[in-house]
Amino acid sequence: MLTAIENVAIVAVKASYMEISMNCVTCNEPIVVLELQDVEIDYCLACGGVWLDAGEIELLINSKPETDRLLAQLGEGQNRQPGKRKCPICLKKMEIINLGPKGKVQIDHCRKNHGLWFDRGELEAVLTIFDTDDHSAVRSLLKSMFGK
Repeated sequence: MLTAIENVAIVAVKASYMEISMNCVTCNEPIVVLELQDVEIDYCLACGGVWLDAGEIELLINSKPETDRLLAQLGEGQNRQPGKRKCPICLKKMEIINLGPKGKVQIDHCRKNHGLWFDRGELEAVLTIFDTDDHSAVRSLLKSMFGK
């Protein structure tokens, strides 16, 4: 069964409303660009991964203190380790950053700050940790898009 975002993406692809921007850093399939409340999300239909350009995650989190907490964790050196995936912008190897309690969510971060890569489910997990408003418009929209 397809999630709402996959249904939207299929309709948009058929109608040629979507732009293909780059290839997925995980499965190398084309990524499509979706707009979510003025934020462009690069989404892989094949594996469910999401690329956010620099600054876009901050736009998705409604709370300034929570955004600051996320940025502080992104900046902490002890939570980083070398990664194998390459940034789709500069093609340099990204680093893995452990986020949240006990580092349970691992995301890929471009060392040149071009953006962040989220495997399927990681964006929702990060927003659950850092966007404390359970009823925020962005979290509600993501839940409906990703079927969670």
